[in-house]
Amino acid sequence: MTTAAAPAPKYAVGSLVHARGREWVVLPDSTEDLLVLRPLGGADVDIAGVLPGLETVVPATFAPPTPGDLGDQHTAGLLRTALRIGFRAGAGPFRSLASIAVDPRPYQLVPLMMALRQDTVRLLIADDVGIGKTVEAGLIAAELLAQGDARGLVVLCSPALAEQWRAELRGKFGIDARLVLPATIGRLERETPYGHSVFRSDGAYVVSTDFIKSPRYREDFLNNCPDLVIVDEAHTCVADSTAQVSARTSQQRYGLLRALADVPDRHLLLVTATPHSGKEEPFRRLLGLLDARLATVGFESRAGRELLAQFFVQRRRADIREDFQDGAHFPSSRDTAEVSYTLHRDYRALLAEVLAYARETVRSADGALQQRQRWWSTLALLRTLSSSPAAAVRSLNTRAGVQEADNPDEVDRTGQVTVSDPADTDSAQSADEVPGSLLPTATSTTGETGPDDLNAEEKSRLVAMAEAAGKLAGPTRDTKLKKLVATVTDLLDSGYRPIVFCRYIATSDYVADHLKKVLNKRGTEHPVAVASVTGELSPDMRLHRIAELTGADEHGEPAPERRVLVATDCLSEGVNLQESFDAVIHYDLAWNPTRHEQREGRVDRFGQRTDTVKALTLYGADNPVDDIVLKVLLRKHERIRRAIGISVPVPQQAESAMQAVFEELILRSDTPSFEQEGLFEREQLPAAEQLELAWESSAEREKASRSLYAQNRIKKEDVATEVAEIRAALGTGEEVREFTRRALGALRGVPADRKQGGFTAHIDALPQGLRDAVTAALGPRHPRPVVFHDAPSAPRGEVALTRTDPVVAATARFVLDTALDEKFPAWQRPARRCGVIRTNAVGRPTTMLLVRHRFQLSLPSRDGEMRPQLAEEARVVAFQGRPEVPQWLTEEEALALLEARATGNSDSGFATDHIASILAALDTGLMDELRLHSESAATELEASHHRVRTAARARLAGLKAVPQGDPDVLGVFLYRPAATIQLGGDA
Repeated sequence: MTTAAAPAPKYAVGSLVHARGREWVVLPDSTEDLLVLRPLGGADVDIAGVLPGLETVVPATFAPPTPGDLGDQHTAGLLRTALRIGFRAGAGPFRSLASIAVDPRPYQLVPLMMALRQDTVRLLIADDVGIGKTVEAGLIAAELLAQGDARGLVVLCSPALAEQWRAELRGKFGIDARLVLPATIGRLERETPYGHSVFRSDGAYVVSTDFIKSPRYREDFLNNCPDLVIVDEAHTCVADSTAQVSARTSQQRYGLLRALADVPDRHLLLVTATPHSGKEEPFRRLLGLLDARLATVGFESRAGRELLAQFFVQRRRADIREDFQDGAHFPSSRDTAEVSYTLHRDYRALLAEVLAYARETVRSADGALQQRQRWWSTLALLRTLSSSPAAAVRSLNTRAGVQEADNPDEVDRTGQVTVSDPADTDSAQSADEVPGSLLPTATSTTGETGPDDLNAEEKSRLVAMAEAAGKLAGPTRDTKLKKLVATVTDLLDSGYRPIVFCRYIATSDYVADHLKKVLNKRGTEHPVAVASVTGELSPDMRLHRIAELTGADEHGEPAPERRVLVATDCLSEGVNLQESFDAVIHYDLAWNPTRHEQREGRVDRFGQRTDTVKALTLYGADNPVDDIVLKVLLRKHERIRRAIGISVPVPQQAESAMQAVFEELILRSDTPSFEQEGLFEREQLPAAEQLELAWESSAEREKASRSLYAQNRIKKEDVATEVAEIRAALGTGEEVREFTRRALGALRGVPADRKQGGFTAHIDALPQGLRDAVTAALGPRHPRPVVFHDAPSAPRGEVALTRTDPVVAATARFVLDTALDEKFPAWQRPARRCGVIRTNAVGRPTTMLLVRHRFQLSLPSRDGEMRPQLAEEARVVAFQGRPEVPQWLTEEEALALLEARATGNSDSGFATDHIASILAALDTGLMDELRLHSESAATELEASHHRVRTAARARLAGLKAVPQGDPDVLGVFLYRPAATIQLGGDA
C-alpha cells in the first residue's frame, strides 16, 4: 500500500535551499512539484530542476566567513568586484543587462524603452549602418525573454547572415539559437519526434527567410512560430506593386511577414538601414506590418507623426556621436576621395570597338524583343569591360541571360537584375556572376534563327574582342589595376588594411591574383596577405576564408598586419569587418549609391579602432561608362549627403535616367564620350535633369522630415540615471580593469602594460580551471600572450575589459569560487573573506561588511499577470566602534574604505579574535541592522523600476520588491588606525 507524498513546501523566488549536498537559489518558474534552482554563486549553465517530492529539499542559510580566512588590504576590493561582475540577476529595472555580454550605449536603450511602452512590441529600427541595430534588437529580445513577456525567438534573415546572427545571439545575449537552413533541416527533422514540428513556441531559431517561405515549410512555421520575431534587412521583404525586379520573391516574403503580423499578440521587430528605397509604397507596406493605420495616415499632421513615433526609430551618426566621447571605438570621420586613372591606348581602342559593336547590333535589331535583348547584352559587355579584362572575356564566352525571355518586359526584368544594381533587388548575395553578352545576332543560311546562329563575320568579331580583352590583363595595359596596386601600397604603408570591392567574381579573383604577385615580389621586406571572397563560396566558406586571413594561425601566431581582402558585394551587407579592416576601395563603381554606403559600412561602424576610415573610389577619367555613373549617380549622392548630413535614397527615376543616358551614349552618339568635352557639360540630358530635380526634392523632404523620423519622444536622458546606477552596481570600467589585472597577476598571469593601452597576460601558468575557461572563450588558436583592451570591444581572440567579456567573467567566477572554498591552494585564492588592516584612513576601529541582498521582484506583465523575478545586489556597509554599539557610516563613507591603503600588518591571532567577535555579533544586533538595509535597498529598487516604467509608460500596478531571507555576509574587514609606535606585530 502506498501513500501520497506530502505537498512540498513552497519556496519564494530568491530564497535559499539545501539539496544534493549544496546550497541553491530558487528561481522563477518554480512550482510546488518542481523547483528550478541555480547553485549559490553559480552560473546559468548550472541551473537544474529538482523534484521536492522525490528529493530532500530544506531551507538553507549562507555560511559566514571563517575568522582565520585572512587576506591583505586588496582582498575586500577583489571579492566585491568579483561578486558584482558575477551577477546575472541584477536588481536594476533592465532585467537583462546583468546577463548579456555587451555594454550598450545610451542611445541603444531608446528602442528598448519604446518596446517597454507597448503591450505587443511592434518596431521598425532603421538606424544608420554600423551604429548597432543588431544590438538594439538583441536588447529588446533579451529583455522580453528575461521579463517573461516572450517565450521564444525567431530571427528571419538571409542564409549568408544566419551564422553571424547565431553567433551574435549566443556571444552577446546568451541566447542559443538553432539554425534552420536547407543544409540543416534534414538533421533537425531527424532529431524531432515523429508528428512534431522542428519549431517550438519556447525555442530560439535563426531561419533563412527564403527557405521558410517555401510552400513545404511555410504553414508548419506559421503554426508553431515563437511569439517574438526579428526580421533582418526587412526592406527586402516588400516591393512596389509596379516593380519589375524581384517582385515575386519580395511578394512571397511579404506574404510570410503579413501572416506573422496578423497574429495580434506576436512581437515583431523589423530591422533595416534602408527602410525607404525612394518609393513610398514599399515603405508604407513595411510600416503597415506594425500597425494598419501607418499604411495610410498622413505624416504631415501632428497626429500622424505621433503615431509613427510609437513604432519607428531612425538615428543618423550625427545624432549619436556624443555617446562615443568616452573612448568607445567609433570612427570620428570617413575620409572619402576619388582616384582617377587613364585608359591604356589598347584598352581605349577595345572600348571604342565595343561601343561601335553595341551601336550596330542594337540599331540593326529586328523587332522590340530582339532590340531589348541586344541592348542588355551589349550593356553587360560594356560594364564587364569597364570592370576588368577577365570579366569581359567571361562575358564574351557566356550566353546572355536575356536570351530566354519571351517578351520585352521580361527581358528588362532579367537585364535589370543581372546587369544593373536597381534599388528593388532583394540582395547583393548572388549578384556577382558575370552577365553573358553572347546572343544569336544573325540569320543562318537556312533562314532560321537559333541559339548557335552566329555567322562567320559575327563570330570572328566576337572572338577578336575576347582575344583583345585577354591581352589587356595585367598592370601593363590594365591601368586600372596598376592604379589599384599603387593605391593599396600607399594605404598599407600608412598602416591601413583595405577591402577592395569588385562587381564580379571574375574581377575579384583576377585582382586578388595580381595583388598577391605584385605585393609579394621576391625580396619584399613586408609580405602582404591577400584573399578573395565571392559569391562562389558558401556563407560558411566566406567566413572561414576571412578567418584564415585575419585570425591566428595553427601555431597561435597573430594574423599579418599587412593584409588585403578582395571581395564582391556578397560581403557588402551584414558581415562586419571593422575589427580587421579600416579602408574600402571601390574598384568597380556600383550603379546604385546605396551599395557604396553598404560597402563602407562594413568598416565604418561601432568597434572600429581606427579613428579615421578611408573610402576611395577608382574611376576611369576617359571611360564613358564610369563618367555616366559618377555624374548621374555617385557624385550627386555624395554632394547631397555632405550637404544635409544623411544619405538620401536614389529616386525611382534613377533606372530610367540611367537607361536614357546610356541610350544617348550607345545609339545617338558617334563620338565616344571620352573624346568629347564632357558628356553633360554641353547640355544636360532631359532624363538626367529630371532625376536631379527629383533627387533634390527628395533631399529637401528628407531634411525637413528628420524630426519626423528621428525618435524624439523618448530621450536617453530619461534612463541615464538608471543606466549609470546599474553600471555602478555591476562594476565600473576602471574597477573591472583593475580587478582583472590584479587577479591575473596574483594567479601567475604576469600582466604587462601595452603602449596602446590595456595589457597582456600569459595564460599557460594560470590554474587549470581558469586556463580552460579562457581557452574555451577565445578558442584554442588564440594569440599568445592574450591582449586585454581598455575598450568595450576587442578583435577576435582578444579580450575587452568589460564585465560581460567571457574571459573577464570567467576570472571573476574563479576568484569568487575560490574565495568561498578554502580547499583551494592559497596561491589560487587572491580574494579572502576576512581581513584586519592598519591604515591612516580611519581614526578609530571601523568594520566593513560585504553583503549580498536577494529580492523577489514582482513585475506586472503585459497580460496583466504578476511575474516573480530574482534580483541580487551587492552592497558595502560599515560601522565604527564595537559591534555591540555600532555607529553606522553612510554608503559613500563605506565605499571609501575600499581605497584605504595598509600601513602595517596585524598579528594573525589578534586579527582572528577580532573577526570572530564581529561574526558573533551577527547573531545579535548586527543582523537586525542588515535586515533594515535590505528593506531600504528593496525600497530603492522598487523606486528605480517605478521611474523607468513611468518613463516607458509601462504598467505599475502590483510592482513590488521584497527581501528574501537574511542578507549573505560574504566578507568581514576590520580597519584599525595606524600605530604611532610600532610594537611587534600589533599595537
